[in-house]
This record gives sequence, structure tokens and C-alpha cells, in this order.
Amino acid sequence: MAPPGARKIPRVLPISWARRIADRIRGLPARPRGARGAGYDWERAAERALVDAGYRILDRNFRSRGGELDLVAEENGVLCFVEVKGRRSVAFGTPAEAVTPEKERRVILAARAWLVRSPARGRDCRFDVVCVSETADKPGKPDVEIIRDAFRVEDDR
Repeated sequence: MAPPGARKIPRVLPISWARRIADRIRGLPARPRGARGAGYDWERAAERALVDAGYRILDRNFRSRGGELDLVAEENGVLCFVEVKGRRSVAFGTPAEAVTPEKERRVILAARAWLVRSPARGRDCRFDVVCVSETADKPGKPDVEIIRDAFRVEDDR
């Protein structure tokens, strides 16, 4: 019982909490705060574009000792390891230019680790890059480009 004269606090959830709870129910990870939140938003935009393009999402943010896979998806029976890159401006290059040979190597290592833990061995695989570009004239509506088979595994990797 509250002491006399105390204000009652309404038991209403803030909208941000409601969104977090809804995302958790849908199986999405919690949105990080600060600069990491932009990466989270870009990954969600990429995921929506992939689903709209006919992909089926199998895994998100898989981490291994060698690296991280942003998304693992399937399109027409082909297993796709997807790297998501985003930019707020092209002053430092396009999102596709940010996928360096070192990043490719780490994605390939993570893909190998994912395949070891998955029953999907022996299937055709490819590496896709999804480029997310935000522009000042369309805030909150990024341009998304899917680059299929963006890079390949060479024997020396």
C-alpha cells in the first residue's frame, strides 16, 4: 500500500520496451544502442530485402573463432552466406568496397565452421553481399542492393 499523498505510477510499458519484447518473441536479437544500432538496422533491412527476393533465412549473426556470418540464407536450394555492409555516405567508399580480401577470408572461415555444425554439408554454396546505403533525402528508407556470388573460395584460403 502506498503512503498517503504518494503519486501512483501508471503500469504502462514504454513503446520501446514493447518493440523489444515483440522482437524477442519473433526471435530477433535485441537492438544494440548507439553506433551498433545502425548495423543492426542495416542487417534487418538486408534481411527484409532478401526475404522479398525469395531467400529463406536460416541463421543470423553466427560467430566462430574465425569470424562472423551476418546472415545464412537459402535461395533456390543454394546455401548463401551473406555479408551485410552499410554506409551513411559514400565519402569513404561504397558498401561493396568495404568487403576487403581479409573480410572475405574471415567470412569463408566462419562459413566453414557453420557447415561443420550444420546438416547442410555437400550443398551448393555461394557468398553474397548486401549493400545498404542511407541517404539524407530518404531517412529511414535505405537503398538495398543484393550482390549474388560476390566472391568465391580459392584453394589457398
